[in-house]
Amino acid sequence: MKRIVAPLLAWYQENKRSLPWRDDPSPYHVWVSEIMLQQTRVEAVKGYYIRFLNELPDIRALAAVSEEKLLKLWEGLGYYNRARNLQKAAQKIVEEYQGEMPSSYEEILKLPGIGAYTAGAVASIAFGQCVAAVDGNVLRVLARYLADPADISDEGLKKQRKTEIEEILPEKQPGVFNQAVMDLGAMICLPNGTPKCDVCPLAKQCLAREEGCVAELPVKAPKARRRVEEKTVFVIRYQDRVMIRRRPAKGLLAGLYELPAAQGHLNQKAALAYVEELGFQPLHIETLPDSKHIFSHLEWRMKGYLVRADELAKKGSWQKDPDCRMETPESIDADYPIPSAFAAYAPYIRKKKQE
Repeated sequence: MKRIVAPLLAWYQENKRSLPWRDDPSPYHVWVSEIMLQQTRVEAVKGYYIRFLNELPDIRALAAVSEEKLLKLWEGLGYYNRARNLQKAAQKIVEEYQGEMPSSYEEILKLPGIGAYTAGAVASIAFGQCVAAVDGNVLRVLARYLADPADISDEGLKKQRKTEIEEILPEKQPGVFNQAVMDLGAMICLPNGTPKCDVCPLAKQCLAREEGCVAELPVKAPKARRRVEEKTVFVIRYQDRVMIRRRPAKGLLAGLYELPAAQGHLNQKAALAYVEELGFQPLHIETLPDSKHIFSHLEWRMKGYLVRADELAKKGSWQKDPDCRMETPESIDADYPIPSAFAAYAPYIRKKKQE
């Protein structure tokens, strides 16, 4: 393991990625970026990160922002509990640490939404502590480097790797080393059996390359099969407004706004009946493209309809529901967080009335 340190740091010095949160690696910047990067590609995060910091430049601003604005800033990143936990942690930091991020790994780990990896990243990159930050990239690099067939999803193995890395971390550059392994995994030691071994700084020492088993590593237990739900999504327009509905406070996509949807795939006749039951008199219905959205444990298979209403019934069921509302497309864009699950239908919210 000690043999990886020097070549890895030298490679990183020449090849490290230029990322906005590395320009000013303050504790807040490192923390926000690491939370955003969970389950999300780096390229996708960059724009969200800059917009988020422009609106919420420090921990106190994050602690004080309304949940609706917070979720709007997070719109499109998914896994919205990450944003809620960010705010809970910020509020705890304001209450218990006078608005300053605690500097020790142990204290950072106590904050809501922060696990061993994120705590290690913040502690090492922002505070220079000799703590490992073990993510999927790190586990993949070491599985191949050591030709280790152990299951990388095993918590015991993750703890073992953390201990092994902390034994070799350079005292003056722990954060640099952690980022170097992350970048190697993201840029060179790629997943799905397609690493760029010919340009890897560890190629001469890599046991998987020597043994010809790079494509078989790392080993990871298969995930449970996702449950499939069929849904019919409606973009219901009346005059210059569109119907949206707030989801329940708990559960999937909690508290976010969505387009109204029915269970199952409805034909046009059933779809029109659903719209009338909501309290609209349909004037025109248009079939929209099918769409699919995959959550970690669930897959939505959606068909959609754009419906233009001629008038509102006096006693529509949506009017009795405090979570339903009619809003302009401009207001939805500015104020209401719509999950990316509905991204295929979002353009029809803004679609102009046909002449």
